[in-house]
This record gives sequence, C-alpha cells and structure tokens, in this order.
Amino acid sequence: MNSPQSVTRVIHILEALCASPEPLGLAQLSRVLQAPKTSIAALLRGLAEEGLVEQVEGSYRLGPRAFGLGSALLEARRRFQSSDLVRAGMRRLAERSGETVLFAVRDAEAGTLTYVDAIESRKVVRFTVSVGDRRPLYCTAGGRVLLAAEPEEEVKAYLRQLKPQALTASTEVDKQKLAEIIAAVRQTGVAQTIDQAADGASGTAAAVRDATGAAIGALIVAAPSSRQQSRGDELAGMVREEAAAISASLGYRAAAKA
Repeated sequence: MNSPQSVTRVIHILEALCASPEPLGLAQLSRVLQAPKTSIAALLRGLAEEGLVEQVEGSYRLGPRAFGLGSALLEARRRFQSSDLVRAGMRRLAERSGETVLFAVRDAEAGTLTYVDAIESRKVVRFTVSVGDRRPLYCTAGGRVLLAAEPEEEVKAYLRQLKPQALTASTEVDKQKLAEIIAAVRQTGVAQTIDQAADGASGTAAAVRDATGAAIGALIVAAPSSRQQSRGDELAGMVREEAAAISASLGYRAAAKA
C-alpha cells in the first residue's frame, strides 16, 4: 500500500464511498475504479483495520474514523479560510486608515489579549507591536471590545477578580467606571482608548464574529495618540465597517434591529 498507485486507489475508494448513499460491494468498487478485485480487496482490508471503512453484509461504507478525519479537515479549512479573510480585511483597513492594524484574540484564563497578526503603518511615526505580545484586557481597546462581546455575568466575574494597575497616569483603574465603559462599548460596538496601556499610544477596536455569532477576535487600529485624537470618529467608523465586512465574510449575520 506504499506505491503511488495504491495511494491513488485509496483516495478513489474513499471518494466513491463518500459519493454513494448506499454501501458498495467489492465488484462495484472494482468497476468504479477500473481496478482488479484482488487489489481493491487488499486496500479495503487495510482501510478497515484503520477504521476508515467498515464492512456491512458483504459491502463497504465509510467507517467512524473517516468521519472524524473529515471533521478535522473541515475545521482546518475553516481556520485557514478565516485567517485569509481576516488578513484581507486588515489590509483594507491599513490602506484606508494609514495606521497600524492589529488582530488580537482573548486569553480568558489569563485575563489578557494576544496580538496574533499585525500590519504596520508606513508612516515614520507609528505604533508598533510584536505578534505574540500580550496586553491586559481592561486598559486596551481590543480587550474592552472582547469583554463587551461576552455576557454581562462574565464581565462582572472578570471585574471581581481584577486587580487593575495604573500603567500610565491616564489608566482607568476604577472598576465601576470600567464596567460603565464596557457597557457603553456593548452598545456602540467600538472601543477607543487613549494613553491607557502606554503613553502616546491609542487604539480603536471592534469585534470580529464568526457564523455562530461568537467574537473570535478584535480588529484594531493602533495609532499615536496625537493622530487618533484628531480623527477618532473617522477611525471608529472605519474599524466598525471593516469588522462588519470580515464578520459577514465569515458567515455572521447581524440580527435585525427592531
């Protein structure tokens, strides 16, 4: 079963069984594959040993392991497609805004977000971050928008255990005010911060959702505070639009407002 021809026949066997609503006999598979019964039978024995096919009353159908493999392949395809679609939206936003664009995901247990992709601005003065860097949720635009995407009870639980630190003179550390900020973000769909996590650094973020409605990450425009202060509304509109476009491409359909 190591020859290229055997590998090709194995693929064709699985394809034939996938396409047939009923189990197929050895003779049928031989005709479909235009291969000797003895060769097909040997391959079927190997596939059955691995759980990829199973015999039913002298015929063959896909086995349980084939369905598990199929599910894994679909999930892998979904991840790759999602990554490509998110990246395409990031490029559009970087071109429109002229600023650094980031994509971050939440680590709920650690209470942080992690930057998993970045497109740096071409401007001389720009925000920079390394992929893999982590930041607290409470003081970042991406973190606040991801918190706002969660049920209120989960936000309350997060704030109860939170011990906020003032990373700059502007960092909001009052838990009641943080709760109000997150509630406001839930209403607007956009979070903006100025000098909260680092002096001179600001962010504008919106959640990206998949077909189930779950927030899979935050789309962020990061800019020097001097530029964000002068174009905050403009950046908020851009981020909201591109996050919605990416979400739509991933299959998300926003509920109609009454």
